[in-house]
Amino acid sequence: MTEVATSATSDQLLVVIDPVARRMDGESVRIAKDVLSAGAVGTKVCLPADPEEFARVLARRGSRRPVVVGDDRALLRAVSLLHRQRELAGCVLSVVPVGGVLTVARSLGVPMGAVAAARAVLDGAERRLDLLVDDSDGVVLGALRIPPLAPREEPEDAGRPWLRTCQSLVRTLVPTRPLRPAQPSPVAGPSRLRVEVDGEILVDLDQPVEAVSVTPGGSGAAAVEVRPVSVGAEASPLLARGRRVTVSGADFRYRADSGVWGPVRRRTWTVWEGALGLTLPGD
Repeated sequence: MTEVATSATSDQLLVVIDPVARRMDGESVRIAKDVLSAGAVGTKVCLPADPEEFARVLARRGSRRPVVVGDDRALLRAVSLLHRQRELAGCVLSVVPVGGVLTVARSLGVPMGAVAAARAVLDGAERRLDLLVDDSDGVVLGALRIPPLAPREEPEDAGRPWLRTCQSLVRTLVPTRPLRPAQPSPVAGPSRLRVEVDGEILVDLDQPVEAVSVTPGGSGAAAVEVRPVSVGAEASPLLARGRRVTVSGADFRYRADSGVWGPVRRRTWTVWEGALGLTLPGD
């Protein structure tokens, strides 16, 4: 993570307030707006009504430094928009975390609390952070995890043969209704995935795994951890670092930045070193 000295208070700010933040915590939004307006001359405040207007406001920011007031989803939306426009390299983004989902902002080092975060926007320094970008041009700010497959739910009548007898009797007395299409049950058991780091196979399909995590680790590399299924004694995790991570196999979902994505059968993430400029508190 690289720190670059900035003169934040000399910038003109574009404060974009996410509508969810306004609904959830109007008082924190008001405090952030007051601190930013008082600390930077010519601050412009925008109140987009929906994601489409949010995107238009950000695209028309001109030379103003964008400040997102909102939760992790608003921050990810802003970063994704700037990435797709290939404008991240020339943009320094700031965020005041307001809302219910703030895990990513906290992990990036953004202060929690409207006053502290707004002061960091005004007095902080630009830091360049690595991003994970997947092969569909999606962006991941924090860690991504592939959890184990959901276990099959136990039938309600398991272990209760008397209940099955009663159900059979009822079915003989009540007219039969048309059957609904059966819903597929979740597949039980661990995942079987191939994980490759910079072209080298870390784990293959013949080794079931409990979980996979990929985290931007700085210096243009990601930290990869694979937890094999243990038999008896706990199995040691498989660790690697690399710039390019590919996961393939049966349909899988992954968690990233407070969301769940997929199912996919193959996905490649590449580390973009220093792609995101974020204003954070100085030392």
